[in-house]
Amino acid sequence: MSSNTKSDPTIFVIFGGTGDLTSRKIGPALYNLFLDGWMPSQFSIIGTGRTQYSDEQFRENLYNDLSQFSRSGVPDKEKWAAFAQNVYYQVSDVKNAETYKEFGKRIEKHSADWKAKPNVIYYLAVSPNLFPIIASNLAKAKLADDKNRTRIVIEKPFGHDLDTAKELNQLLSSIFDECQIYRIDHYLGKETVQNIMAFRFANSIMEPLWNRNFIEHVQISVSEQLGVEERGDYYDGSGALRDMIQNHLLQLLCHIAMEPPVSFNADEVRDRKVDVLKAMRKFGPDDVRMSAVRGQYGSGWMKGKEVPAYRDEPKVDPESNTETFAAIKFFIDNWRWQGVPFYLRTGKRLHQSSSVITIQFKDVPHLIFPTEAAESWQQNRLIISIQPEMSIRLQVQAKRPGIDMILNAVDMVFDYKGTYTQQAPEAYETLILDTMLGDQTLFMRGDQVEAAWELVMPILSTWQNKKSLNFPNYSADSWGPESAEALIARDGFNWFTLPVQGKK
Repeated sequence: MSSNTKSDPTIFVIFGGTGDLTSRKIGPALYNLFLDGWMPSQFSIIGTGRTQYSDEQFRENLYNDLSQFSRSGVPDKEKWAAFAQNVYYQVSDVKNAETYKEFGKRIEKHSADWKAKPNVIYYLAVSPNLFPIIASNLAKAKLADDKNRTRIVIEKPFGHDLDTAKELNQLLSSIFDECQIYRIDHYLGKETVQNIMAFRFANSIMEPLWNRNFIEHVQISVSEQLGVEERGDYYDGSGALRDMIQNHLLQLLCHIAMEPPVSFNADEVRDRKVDVLKAMRKFGPDDVRMSAVRGQYGSGWMKGKEVPAYRDEPKVDPESNTETFAAIKFFIDNWRWQGVPFYLRTGKRLHQSSSVITIQFKDVPHLIFPTEAAESWQQNRLIISIQPEMSIRLQVQAKRPGIDMILNAVDMVFDYKGTYTQQAPEAYETLILDTMLGDQTLFMRGDQVEAAWELVMPILSTWQNKKSLNFPNYSADSWGPESAEALIARDGFNWFTLPVQGKK
């Protein structure tokens, strides 16, 4: 969390208050912040939507959501009652200007009751096509005029491509200052991701090794066992490159590759991330062919259940050219990382659900041990597991117990569960609290979003303009297409997968 200081009185308006994101993430996050004492003493949560709910009906739905999705389980009756008295619902059509007058009246009433001017946070948990409409209507209703106390939270996807991202940035910038705009990427709120900066910049032994002289290559893999489920209509217009690499995986890459910031100031940290994106080597048509792989899953069996091919999923084009898997090799052209490949991989219907960063160090310059001593020799690796387990492990060589000199790899592990007894906050708890406190360190800046889009646009354009003739090209419960293995094998490496917990 950013601070032990509570924020000022706060009004939290959730556009899309009846949606899935509110049910699963936003509502539970706000309640857990309340339980842990982070909410201000004076706060109001206003859910909005077109469904005709009363305040009581909305609260009842939220209670049921918390019972199902909150890390704290079924709410305690007394604590729930204290929280629920601050929860309201307003029927609204975001395209109707009259709706926003009602918001204004509620804000004025709370200000009068509290005898204090509140911070007002507008959380856009809605379809991206509504972002410009809501922002424009907030401006027309003069609900965005207070630059110091008004904030807007934008969910991903932020734009569909570079042009639409620029258009949205321009619109938001005409209404809000950059310090008011919170472009949320929930990956940046995950505990292990935040720990990357602590691990790198709080330990003097790391920095001397964190460069091309000692690191051979870096892998970032985010794999999912799930298919597109009921999101076929959205996903078919998006794909793995847009949905995961342009935002989540490139953000992880920036954490690994950034230069040490001068301070923990939000813009100082974000400046260093933008530097990474600007230094990344741009793709030409031949580069896409050699350094980018796409795939689409076919049918198969997952956990004893037969699952359909992507093109047979609900709301998906039977001849879809959308990729459900992407693997890309990037280079960063600067002094620290010149020549070090960064391999990014993500996909659906893969063998394992996990998010893992693997940093492989160069081999020792001279092996003094006899061949039989080092039959299982393995280069040193630093493995940062974001999920399902939260851990950081350093793999080193050590002597196996016994008379003979036999070496094998052992893990030096920092494991959250084994080290800390308290439950880690969910990513949305961290990010929502930072929004209330006005801390933008973990949020994407406008130029950062555009730089990420600019980097992937040549790949997107190439894939869109050239239909894949071999889709589907990997089966469910595999690790993706064979071409992804070839991509990394050409350089003499292989993809690293995290061992299943409890198994060797």
